Amino acid sequence: MTNVPELFGSMVFNQKTMKDRLPKETFKALKKTLDDGAPLQLDVANVVAHAMKEWAIENGATHFAHWFQPLTGITAEKHDSFINPQDDGTVIMTFSGKELVKGEPDASSFPNGGHRATFEARGYTVWDPTSYPFIKEHTLCIPTAFCSYTGEALDKKTPLLRSMESLDKQAKRILKLFGKEVSHVATTVGPEQEYFIVDHELWSQRKDLRMTGRTLFGAKPSKGQEMEDQYFAALNPRIVKYMEDLNETLWKYGILSKTEHNEVAPAQHEMAPIFSTTNLAVDQNQLTMEVMKKVAKRHGLECLLHEKPFAGVNGSGKHNNWSMSTNFGENLLEPGKTPESNAQFLLFLTAILKAVDENQDLLRMSVASAGNDHRLGANEAPPAIISVYLGDELYKVLEAIVEGKPYSADKKDTMKIGVDLLPSIPKDSTDRNRTSPFAFTGNKFEFRSCGSSLSISGPNTTLNAIVASVLRTFADELEGAKDFEAALNTLIDREVKAHWRIVFNGNGYDDSWKVEAAKRGLMELKTTPDAMAHYMDAKNVKLFTEMGVYTKEEMEAHYETKLVKYSQILNIEVNTMLEMINKDILPAAFSYMDSVSKTVMDLKAVVPGAKASAQSELLAKLDSLVCDLSSKAAALEEAHAKAESAGDVLAVAKAYADIVKPAMDAARSVYDEMEPLIGEGYKPFPSYEDLLYRV
Repeated sequence: MTNVPELFGSMVFNQKTMKDRLPKETFKALKKTLDDGAPLQLDVANVVAHAMKEWAIENGATHFAHWFQPLTGITAEKHDSFINPQDDGTVIMTFSGKELVKGEPDASSFPNGGHRATFEARGYTVWDPTSYPFIKEHTLCIPTAFCSYTGEALDKKTPLLRSMESLDKQAKRILKLFGKEVSHVATTVGPEQEYFIVDHELWSQRKDLRMTGRTLFGAKPSKGQEMEDQYFAALNPRIVKYMEDLNETLWKYGILSKTEHNEVAPAQHEMAPIFSTTNLAVDQNQLTMEVMKKVAKRHGLECLLHEKPFAGVNGSGKHNNWSMSTNFGENLLEPGKTPESNAQFLLFLTAILKAVDENQDLLRMSVASAGNDHRLGANEAPPAIISVYLGDELYKVLEAIVEGKPYSADKKDTMKIGVDLLPSIPKDSTDRNRTSPFAFTGNKFEFRSCGSSLSISGPNTTLNAIVASVLRTFADELEGAKDFEAALNTLIDREVKAHWRIVFNGNGYDDSWKVEAAKRGLMELKTTPDAMAHYMDAKNVKLFTEMGVYTKEEMEAHYETKLVKYSQILNIEVNTMLEMINKDILPAAFSYMDSVSKTVMDLKAVVPGAKASAQSELLAKLDSLVCDLSSKAAALEEAHAKAESAGDVLAVAKAYADIVKPAMDAARSVYDEMEPLIGEGYKPFPSYEDLLYRV
């Protein structure tokens, strides 16, 4: 039986390991860096590096790598061995403080938005001591930031750290107004990770899954998710073994894998960790996604992290549970038993409402991707319209402010289940609204729009920055007030009324919400290009640059990188779709039609006068569909050519969204109608029924 406490964090150079292995003065100096952000001195780094190297070698490591997060959205690592040759032909194992703190991977081949030419290759990785090093496959991985020779951030970690510092500074100003002196305010995150598991052998027979991560074709199976019998059902024995292996691997890395279960769609599952500081949560989620895929392969399975790998059933999200806490452990989004009289909580809540309302575009952009565009607004995913769900109690508290009426607290209900044997239980003040993009869930906000393959660095960088910006304006106003309480009441009253439109507790799937949202002036940015068209708006540049999160040049790089990536993904999907049509689908259809034709001819030869009407009707229908598919493929090629020559990066991306995607959908619909007509032995690739139900 696994000894979880002994296993947990065994592959991580965490604070416990540091304390055990470092001299007291070195650990004290490093702790000051961790807790207060004090610069790390080289002499301290040298001692830390030596201890880290000795620990890593004892645990089987032979190499080290600076592990960073370029703008690709995944991680990167360059491996170097600890081996250092000696004059006598032997080697020793060394690792210096300089090697720990700084690395120099090439920067030109990573996405940079045109800010680095191919011949300008130098980039730097810099150790982030707030995220613990870990051992992965005989390599000591050191989490680092990544920047160019000229200092621009080329990664997702650097802006996140900047945003955390910005929020820390502004939140402490607010708390000081309430008489609280704290040394640090951190945002915390618990990312729930949804994913699909399919058989590896079946996956390998699907060119679309291998090349794009999603199925470009596939008729709806006779059974989808309508019975909802997959949700929380007993786990398949093969999945149990996978999850056990996954948990043990994650626990070694100190990742608090807490919850696991079947999700609603067939073959879909969820893993949820316990929350941690945002920077650590981001790093751990990146590692989690990598581990999930590697562990799956060990079991002859394939882990699909695409937001919409299968049409017609739920897509996969990554619910980003976000909050703020002080170094004393106070959760700033904890309403308490009487939220109506908790002025500090109401002020932070008001700041978040204002931040979300004024920056709907930035929040939508932070979760925008080609994959997530398929998911948002379909099959239990939140819509592309950003709104805030508060639950009944908080809604009534703020509604009283908006209407200028005194708030009358409802009596806390208990749920009577109707069975004498079962006890009554307290009823929560908030329900779960699965349709809300940004829902309050007791003492945190759940940003449910994040896609499953997405790095949560971008959404959390945006959340931190927009909330910090509002807290700054609130602090500026309140710090100069002669009567703090009166000024506070005035501010909350004014801002809740000004941003009440962003609050919506209803059904986000209902078509009437789109009409209502438009009346309220809320934005519906359906596609990534629709959202990114607003990224460089003056108010967004002003916010990010004033909060010190991005420079304008870095924003320009992110703008171009995101749009280019979107178009590249669609380009790959189009090429894959056309290849599957020409090399797999049409030949399979021709082969089956040939077989049926021969059957007709043989039948008529043996049975003179045989009608063979069923076969003839099938052939006629298949012939019509084959011709239609060929025509749709030609139209797709034409649309693809138009998109590629549309103009600048935004124009190209919009052409892919507005012209190419409808052409892809048209081609798919023809095959999806054709697939059920083709004999089982002639299928060009495994069907949805195979993929979703054969694990």
